[in-house]
Amino acid sequence: MITGTLKSDIDRVWDAFWSGGIANPLEVIEQITYLLFVRRLDDLQTVAENKARRTGRPLERRIFPEDGGNVLRWSRFKDTDPTSMYETVSNGVFPFLRTLGAEESTYSHHMKDARFTIPSPALLSRVVDMLDKVPMDNRDTNGDLYEYMLAKIASAGQNGQFRTPRHVIQLMVEMTAPTPADEICDPACGTAGFLVAAGEFVRREHGDALLEVARDRHFNESMFHGYDFDSTMLRIGSMNMLLHGVEQPDIRYRDSLSDGASGESELYSLVLANPPFAGSLDYESVAKDLQQVVKTKKTELLFLALFLRLLKVGGRAAVIVPDGVLFGSSKAHKELRRTLVEDHKLDGIVKLPSGVFKPYAGVSTAILLFTKTGVGGTDDVWFYEVTADGWSLDDKRAPLLSEDKLGPRPETSLTEGEHARNNLPDALARWFDRDGDERKRERTEQSFCVPREEIAANGYDLSLNRYKEVVHEEVEHRPPLEIIAELEALEAEIQQGLAELKAMLA
Repeated sequence: MITGTLKSDIDRVWDAFWSGGIANPLEVIEQITYLLFVRRLDDLQTVAENKARRTGRPLERRIFPEDGGNVLRWSRFKDTDPTSMYETVSNGVFPFLRTLGAEESTYSHHMKDARFTIPSPALLSRVVDMLDKVPMDNRDTNGDLYEYMLAKIASAGQNGQFRTPRHVIQLMVEMTAPTPADEICDPACGTAGFLVAAGEFVRREHGDALLEVARDRHFNESMFHGYDFDSTMLRIGSMNMLLHGVEQPDIRYRDSLSDGASGESELYSLVLANPPFAGSLDYESVAKDLQQVVKTKKTELLFLALFLRLLKVGGRAAVIVPDGVLFGSSKAHKELRRTLVEDHKLDGIVKLPSGVFKPYAGVSTAILLFTKTGVGGTDDVWFYEVTADGWSLDDKRAPLLSEDKLGPRPETSLTEGEHARNNLPDALARWFDRDGDERKRERTEQSFCVPREEIAANGYDLSLNRYKEVVHEEVEHRPPLEIIAELEALEAEIQQGLAELKAMLA
């Protein structure tokens, strides 16, 4: 975790941006991103220079030009006076960044449109001083710093649709358990939160495997794929991956639902996504092969069809969908659900509480988990109803437990009472037992399984409430005359009490 001091520094710089006239939180984080990128480039060239000195060989990689390029390096301009620093960064560093589009890494490519909008030398000097305190060789600190800044985008109330709550992302990653052999894709990646969490999971669970040269190269160059059609998101997502230790993620500009993206199929073994929904597109702009799967204009259905197309046979997916996907009555809704159940393997559905995406959306959603088979395989579908995710479900989204008891894998075990405030650890544990004792659970429980045949008989309705049974408390029925007699006795007691009170006051 980053320290409270560093958080305070970030908060002060954030406030300075706002008072300096930059009110868009995305623009704030984008400017900070550029500066972090420049510092990273300087670090990479320093490493290459040190290696060249040790080995006596020529420099393997020169990032900054040999002729006058040293003045553009972070280590040089960070110690200059604010006016000189501002001149160097605005007229030297940023034009230099825009020439890096030919570099191999995608984050270099995204910098070609970089614009410098920090309004004053004083603000630039403060930002540089703050960022210089962050140890860039510490991946955890880098990642936590960036996560904290991304959280400020959501708390600012603007562009919050780009951010899925971190603990929900972590639950989905834990449930799909990525391996070093996976090819992972998020076709609507935003700030790359899913890809970052998947990378952190692989590092934690399979760190030894990454010591192999081939595995490490795959991890850094070909494991992670993200697409978006917002250039700001691409820059932020690329830097987010970089600061979490992935050197060359495949983060590209693409409208995933368009005809221009129709050439890709069966490329990935894992899809993790929270695609945009509640939208509608023109038939003419949608890829024809997606319309062959499901004839619709609704983006949430088109994205599901896209996930099926992108996955290899045997590939798995954990994706967030609006509740309407689970019970919608249109032909397209029913056909897509039938396809998931009958043609592939629908593994589970996790219903999320409607406050998960507050304060900027109150939509009711669920996590859909499935495996692409092409030949069916659905047996029992596992359902889990999350009623509490560890945070309040109002606009404040305040934590309900201490930090060590939040998320799907808390550091400290939860009591039964604490489970009522954070269901995620229980959901994760029961997910891995879905082929065991979970099948014996009653429909009145928080989780249970439903046979494929029953789902088919219900028109492939996948809403949890269709199958959940409610326990009705037994009500004591008493004869009416007995109740009337009891009420008359109570009235007599009240009248007697009033009479005694009047006597006392007289």
